[in-house]
Amino acid sequence: MLRRVLCTMLLMGALPSQAEASQGHISVVLLGATGDLAKKYLWQGLFQLYIDQVSSGHSFTFHGAALTDLEPGQKLMFDVLKRLACPPDESPNRCAVLKDQFLKLSQYHQLKTAENYTALNREIEMLLHQEGLKEAGRIFYFSVPPFAYTEIARHINSSCRPPPGAWLRVVLEKPFGHDLESAQQMAAELMSFFREEEMYRVDHYLGKQAVAHILPFRDQNRQFLDPIWNRHHVERVEIVLKETVDAKGRTSFYEQYGVIRDVLQNHLTEALMFLTMELPGNLSKAEEVLQCKLQALQSLRGLEKQSVVLGQYQAYASHVKEELQKGQDYVSRTPTFAGVLIHSDSLRWEGVPFLLTSGKALDERVGYVRVLFKNRAYCTQSEALRDAGHSQCKPKQIVFYIGHGVLDTPAVLVSRNLFKPIMPKSSWKEVVGQPNLHVFGQLLSDYYMYSPVKERDAYSVLISNIYHGRKDFFITTENLLASWAFWTPLLNSISHQAPRLYPGGVENQNFLDFEMVSGELAFTEPEPVELLSLGGPMPSDYKTIQSKFRQSPLVSAWSEVLISQLASDIEKAASRAVARSGQFHLALSGGSSPVALFQRLARHHYDFPWRHTHLWLVDERCVPLTDPESNFFSLHNHLLQNIRVPYFNVHPMPVHMHQRLCVEEDGGAELYAKEIMALVANASFDLVLLGVGTDGHTASLFPHSENGLEGAQAVVLTESPVKPHQRMSLSLPLINKAQQVFVLVMGKGKHDITTLISRVGREPRKWPISGVNPSSGQLVWYMDYEALLG
Repeated sequence: MLRRVLCTMLLMGALPSQAEASQGHISVVLLGATGDLAKKYLWQGLFQLYIDQVSSGHSFTFHGAALTDLEPGQKLMFDVLKRLACPPDESPNRCAVLKDQFLKLSQYHQLKTAENYTALNREIEMLLHQEGLKEAGRIFYFSVPPFAYTEIARHINSSCRPPPGAWLRVVLEKPFGHDLESAQQMAAELMSFFREEEMYRVDHYLGKQAVAHILPFRDQNRQFLDPIWNRHHVERVEIVLKETVDAKGRTSFYEQYGVIRDVLQNHLTEALMFLTMELPGNLSKAEEVLQCKLQALQSLRGLEKQSVVLGQYQAYASHVKEELQKGQDYVSRTPTFAGVLIHSDSLRWEGVPFLLTSGKALDERVGYVRVLFKNRAYCTQSEALRDAGHSQCKPKQIVFYIGHGVLDTPAVLVSRNLFKPIMPKSSWKEVVGQPNLHVFGQLLSDYYMYSPVKERDAYSVLISNIYHGRKDFFITTENLLASWAFWTPLLNSISHQAPRLYPGGVENQNFLDFEMVSGELAFTEPEPVELLSLGGPMPSDYKTIQSKFRQSPLVSAWSEVLISQLASDIEKAASRAVARSGQFHLALSGGSSPVALFQRLARHHYDFPWRHTHLWLVDERCVPLTDPESNFFSLHNHLLQNIRVPYFNVHPMPVHMHQRLCVEEDGGAELYAKEIMALVANASFDLVLLGVGTDGHTASLFPHSENGLEGAQAVVLTESPVKPHQRMSLSLPLINKAQQVFVLVMGKGKHDITTLISRVGREPRKWPISGVNPSSGQLVWYMDYEALLG
């Protein structure tokens, strides 16, 4: 059959001569050949590959595979193949011949057992032997659920690899895990069967023509972009994918993943990388491109709960109950809408807000990447007399328009008052027309607009890149894990957060509008009362509770309100201390609980007397200060780099001396104690902030600790039961000399220890926190409702 096809194509002039046809044979195996993705996109993409490459010197066979039995599977597959379409510019005669040949080169296989894979391998080898063809390589496209990957990979590796000298390309579809841990597990399993260069993880957004052109555009327009593609000139960036459809029919998937995992962690993050990465010297070198992408991903600042706004269309709950047969009392917290504010710590982009937004049941279907530039111009001429296209007072923006929306085509738009871009004429054409159409607040005539000469489906683009071995259009293991490492902490922190309900479609009005406030995101409008969830109490149902805990004042509220109150109380204490003595000595604990407090102080308390504040550490892990495990590292990232505190007012603990960590002979603890005695009057801090561990420890003073619970030492070395074991800590006697001690306790995980210490007396050897009792100062407890009430 293959020989007859080759002869037919030679007669048509569609193939090179026999002398030229020496590149070998490629076998393409599509697993899941009768599934939805294959029907909608993949077979059409493979047909387009055949049309494009029929004259390349390679010969092809296409093997559709599924679990379905041979006869019904064959019928299903060929029903799809008969509906394949040629591009509009293909002549009807040539199209008919190409389609006929493609069908003859395609066959169906049931791939269910190891024997099936062995039989497929034997069939490929026999065909090549009969036709006298050399094997160039094999493509296995996994259009199957990820749970099937490992078994299929094992079969391919054991019995279906091509011979030495031929390449193997394995194509994988998302989702690539649910979080960092699951992605690591899946990656490890695949790496046991395939080498990194053999795996092509597909994100079909990288095949969208506007997205795929971001890097070439930046490269070809370096002369214009180099001066302005940075934080000094870019006001903000928006990366948006809006959908009008809802999740009906996909709720089993959506309940597991939600909009952030479905769209933001992959599609929108990849577009963000194309914008923010440094351009390599040579775009054609995939290794350089992928390395630059990885560096851009690693420069992103960690996300907090305050970096996101979440929504859920109102009918989603009923769709879930209906499709997943959930009870009427079932409450889903799965977001179907998300807006996320991202910052990069790279020198180029520091301070520039990147807004990633996606959702279902919205008012329009559209996708775009929009770079909005700062406008410093003032135009004295009245607006009516200005040059309409080139006025410097008009907005300046570059838009990579992915598709749909008012333009209904992929496009690149550049404001005329920026520059006329260089675009490859073979693939992009300038568009003139529709003068009254408005795009992002401007007339279309205010832009240079370019659209593809020939529109191509994303999967056709990606399948072509697989054929050419262009790895830079795919997700490497290293980049995948870096992306999940960035997104997983946020996903964990919002897993129990109730999303805002919205009606869906045009009725959303401004319910989902949000704004940036002091580095955080917030909805601009309060949630309408009629849309509030009836599934449980809302934060506003409770006021801040002020009472007593262990005979000391207790402040309790929902976590956000509690942090706000604590930050205000610390600022008041600082102002009083500065008025009294000219300075404020504040000792801060490490751990995860104070992070939200640090961010609150940095972003909302602009009157805080930082110039007169000395910052000390209550405890420190014995690791270098640049280690992410370090308490000082956390303090620096979340507070110090965002405030103006004199450098000499910051006092990290000296845990790293003489190129070693917390060695007693180095005298780090004594050195810190001497610094405190020298600078803090009577060694009495104005305020000490503590936390509580689930075992009752506070600072780095642990149950049955040999040091620090009593005695004259001010600063001690201690041992933690968890890594890193070595710690440095203020002692309990020194803590109890403070003017004020605030204890912050947050989260359900702290409820049991909170209940326990509410009932015990002063027993610091068992529960060090119970020994906190300032001798001449005040102790105040700050607890959120989850810690207090469970």
